[in-house]
Amino acid sequence: MIIEESAYPRAALVGNPSDGYHGKTIAFVFRNYSADVTLYETPELELLLARRDSNVFKNMDALSEDVRVYGYYGGIRLLKAAVNRFNRFCHESGIRIADRNFTMRYGSTIPNRLGLAGSSAIITAAMRALFKFYELHIDPAHLANLVLATEREELSIPAGLQDRVAQAYNTPVYMDFDKEYMELHGIGRYEPIVIPEALKLYVAYRTDLAEGSEILHSRLRDDFESGVPEVLAAMREWADMTVAFKKALEKGDFSVIPGILNRNFDLRVQVCGGSVSAMNRKMVELARSVGASAKFTGSGGAIIGTYEDEAMFARLSAVCKSHGIEVIKPDIVTEGPQL
Repeated sequence: MIIEESAYPRAALVGNPSDGYHGKTIAFVFRNYSADVTLYETPELELLLARRDSNVFKNMDALSEDVRVYGYYGGIRLLKAAVNRFNRFCHESGIRIADRNFTMRYGSTIPNRLGLAGSSAIITAAMRALFKFYELHIDPAHLANLVLATEREELSIPAGLQDRVAQAYNTPVYMDFDKEYMELHGIGRYEPIVIPEALKLYVAYRTDLAEGSEILHSRLRDDFESGVPEVLAAMREWADMTVAFKKALEKGDFSVIPGILNRNFDLRVQVCGGSVSAMNRKMVELARSVGASAKFTGSGGAIIGTYEDEAMFARLSAVCKSHGIEVIKPDIVTEGPQL
């Protein structure tokens, strides 16, 4: 039996980066791109290398370009970490699994290191394949926890739950990471929601901004844990924005949404200005120059926002294209969890 599983890039719609700091966010995944994992039974356990794991290059410039796009570590470490964490999960949970080995391979079309949660998508797809192969079940909230633990504890990647929750639920989700609730239940309050087609959203990115989110999150974490008043106030405001955004969706009052999204980004610059690059700011400025709203989808490299009509979208696409920026209309996934 050949098992094939997929996970999709995440767009943080509002509230980020408060998800890692007991805040509130709304996020969704979209199927314009995907991370795909194939798993099938074999005598030995083998993880197959993908293109981003290659160590053969035409020349030093080719190696440098590969490092710029993929970093110093390919995707095979994500599969290895996922398998290791899955094995630990089974042992720690007292789950006896069948004595079967497998070969696993992956591929991804998700633009890399651009704040679209491409790494967690690979891990999520791998976890889905492993649970299906060993005929086990896990609910989406705890799948998200398992993926986060894989990144934080196995790979030492600073991250919040938001990306993994959206990818595990496979539908837009309103998330409340209330500290007391999470300490009691081990998960946040997650509510699947509907994002109406009438809300015109775009996602834009440029590949020459490929960069990890580790530096920003490390600095923000230090300030948060040190109780810097400006940072604590920002976390509360991001959470309040999310509540206001959800109410606007429910009422169908889209007129307030562009202002909320713009403030989400402007507050980030106010609090994390030193870690927001000039090229990232330029993307936001270009989008706003044609009347669209704009904010980060994650920690930089890609933006999300609203546009009013097709004429504005055409202007947005044109001005972005002239600066090497790709603009898409996200095909929002609404399938619901697969496990």
